[in-house]
Amino acid sequence: MGAGGITCGSLVSSPSGFTREFFSFDHSIIFLQWVMEKLWAPSLPILGGRMFPLLRHYCVFGSHNPLTWRSILQTSERKQSEIRIWSAQCLANDDGASVSEKTNALNNLALPDNFLLDARILYCTSPALGHNKEAHPESNKRVPSIVDALEKLELSPKHRGSQVIEFQNFNPASVDDIARVHSRSYITGLEKAMSKASDEGLILIEGTGPTYATETTFQESLLSAGAGITLVDSVVAASKLGPIPPLGFALVRPPGHHAVPQGPMGFCVFGNIAVAARYAQHQHGLKRVMIIDFDVHHGNGTSDAFYDDPDIFFLSTHQLGSYPGTGKINEVGQGDGEGTTLNLPLPGGAGDYAMRCAFDEVIAPSAQRFKPDIILVSAGYDAHALDPLAGLQFTTGTFYMLASSIKQLAKELCGGRCVFFLEGGYNLQSLSSSVADTFRAFLDEPSLAAQFDDPAMLFEEPTRKIKEAIEKAKGIHSL
Repeated sequence: MGAGGITCGSLVSSPSGFTREFFSFDHSIIFLQWVMEKLWAPSLPILGGRMFPLLRHYCVFGSHNPLTWRSILQTSERKQSEIRIWSAQCLANDDGASVSEKTNALNNLALPDNFLLDARILYCTSPALGHNKEAHPESNKRVPSIVDALEKLELSPKHRGSQVIEFQNFNPASVDDIARVHSRSYITGLEKAMSKASDEGLILIEGTGPTYATETTFQESLLSAGAGITLVDSVVAASKLGPIPPLGFALVRPPGHHAVPQGPMGFCVFGNIAVAARYAQHQHGLKRVMIIDFDVHHGNGTSDAFYDDPDIFFLSTHQLGSYPGTGKINEVGQGDGEGTTLNLPLPGGAGDYAMRCAFDEVIAPSAQRFKPDIILVSAGYDAHALDPLAGLQFTTGTFYMLASSIKQLAKELCGGRCVFFLEGGYNLQSLSSSVADTFRAFLDEPSLAAQFDDPAMLFEEPTRKIKEAIEKAKGIHSL
């Protein structure tokens, strides 16, 4: 750790203190009956005055945890005339509703078949409002600004009905989920440090970011990792029902791709995408996972976690020489994993031209050769020309292109299974508009980039250096 931070390996381990909120069984049933009567009135049989047997078809079962969980779903009738809010409380019970680690999650469908067949986007938000430091670029305003943009641009469930579904009140990741990527000494050390954060209000846990923690950081970071797990479960389930499953987007913070197995780094606490990758392998048998990272900074934590793993292909495009200084073009993995790490550092000033070439000549051919079972995306929006923390000049249209192209790649190679994870992006305007345009790409709707991007802010890209970098990467990896 950096000076003044936590030396997690020296802290005593302790069990997780995370608490879960449950309604009583009787209160849940009364509430559900009220919801059905007030918001939707189909001719459903009520068995013994209770709806629990039928309710199981409308519950979201969190296969990553033995405890079941609650989901609130927003959808609409076919005429889109009135928004309905479904609220279901699933409870562990003696008829086997709880799910063990060994149970195939597909047997506990996350949504009713008709929901999954109609949906185009599934997303979770975890704004981590308590994890905040004044004037810090990685602030608790980031996710709310995205949510506001989705609402303003009519991309939310309220406006899109069954096309767009938000999961709410999903389970946090378990300590075991996190421990597939991070050392237990780090996990327990961070949990114990919450008492210090509670006393002091805010503590520094790593110096290079700087990465901070408040008293809620541990719980909120578990929740953000749980969002990715929830979406993996649901996207995998949907892929079994039809040829075009919805795409997932974990709109979460703190971000994750800098967090190394031994600790936090660069604003990141837990490696959300790395945790989801290991979960997809462990829970769903999706052996070959491709991770595409287009954040402006190299995802060193994700790279470290899988550097010797032949079954996880990590591909990062990032600005040459930017934080944290890793991700050299000749870093290709080691041991059995040699060849399954691909770094493409781009020169300062690279923009839309660079990424279009990179996708066509490096990303797509790599994926086609690797043949992944699922694609996970570290979606950092800090390469935007307006972002204050780097020097690339992507536009809203660049991110639209990437989302559309990756969606098509997943459709061709892995049954459409694809989940995006929010990483960087520190200009609230460019962040929110770019994520909104990503949603439009998922929906196969035209980009609105022309409304957000001013061509006058751009300058000529260093095309010669871009071509040299791409050709070098192609040569190293025999593309």
